[in-house]
Amino acid sequence: MNRRPRRSVPLRVAIVGAGKVGLVLGKILREEGARISAVVSRTTASARRGAAFLGCRRSGTSLEVIPQETDLILIATPHDGVVQTAESLARRSDLDFRRLAVCHASGVLSASALSALEARGAAVFSFHPLQTFPRDFTLKAIVPRGRGIYFGVDGSPRGLRMARRVARMLKGRTVEIPPERRVLYHAACVIASNHLTAMLSVLQSVHRSIRPTDASFFAIYRPIIEATLANVSATSPEEALSGPVARGGTATVAAHLEALRSAVPEFLPYFTRMTLETVRLATRKGSLSEAKREELDALVRTFLNESPPLEEVT
Repeated sequence: MNRRPRRSVPLRVAIVGAGKVGLVLGKILREEGARISAVVSRTTASARRGAAFLGCRRSGTSLEVIPQETDLILIATPHDGVVQTAESLARRSDLDFRRLAVCHASGVLSASALSALEARGAAVFSFHPLQTFPRDFTLKAIVPRGRGIYFGVDGSPRGLRMARRVARMLKGRTVEIPPERRVLYHAACVIASNHLTAMLSVLQSVHRSIRPTDASFFAIYRPIIEATLANVSATSPEEALSGPVARGGTATVAAHLEALRSAVPEFLPYFTRMTLETVRLATRKGSLSEAKREELDALVRTFLNESPPLEEVT
């Protein structure tokens, strides 16, 4: 007698926090077969907008709207609201915590922020998307960026199993972060995104001092930026490093520093410190002799001492 294959039950997910992160991840999960059981937000209007975006009938400002049959609760509030949300959820007397999984999307906090829920028997984990979700961008523009990325996780064994399941639904992967290194991990994410954005802003400003009428700088520099990223991806930062510092070109570096001091002195602190880091990288690469390293270091530090303090930069 042939048995019919069992139909898998869709994962039922509640979203707490109707901001960009919660709605983007919720949208992809729904597209991959999950059911959004509820959307909770600080205001009725934002909860309703989030529910409409996710095709969900239940929404509100109270955690009580989350139905008992929910399998996973994703807390996507700002990080300073995670612990309070977890403690409020833990006071629900009608939830079967032994079959419930709860995660938060904070990059700074570890799964210990959900300890009140773990004490009730829930599987808990952190689930931070290594992606940028700019507030000024539309949800439609950001949703595709939530697929195929990494998620920084930690948590209980049951929680980590659920984390891997959710990541697979999002076509992504998990990377386990030691809880004691969680803040350092978030700092690394800031370097990867925010500092890169700041660097491109410096590039834009320097280019404007060269060609003030150019409407867009990115088209000009995009090929070299993309080639650099491809080179690092294919090898390593050390192997991908090129340019005057890697070659020990002290005269060229001196000319760069003089030009910046003359034209855009406000960016001399940035350029000197990044050049020192480049010297450090070139040293690891092995492309600098000790004499050249000392020569470059002394040159750059001379300009570094002349750099205006940040409070004087306009």
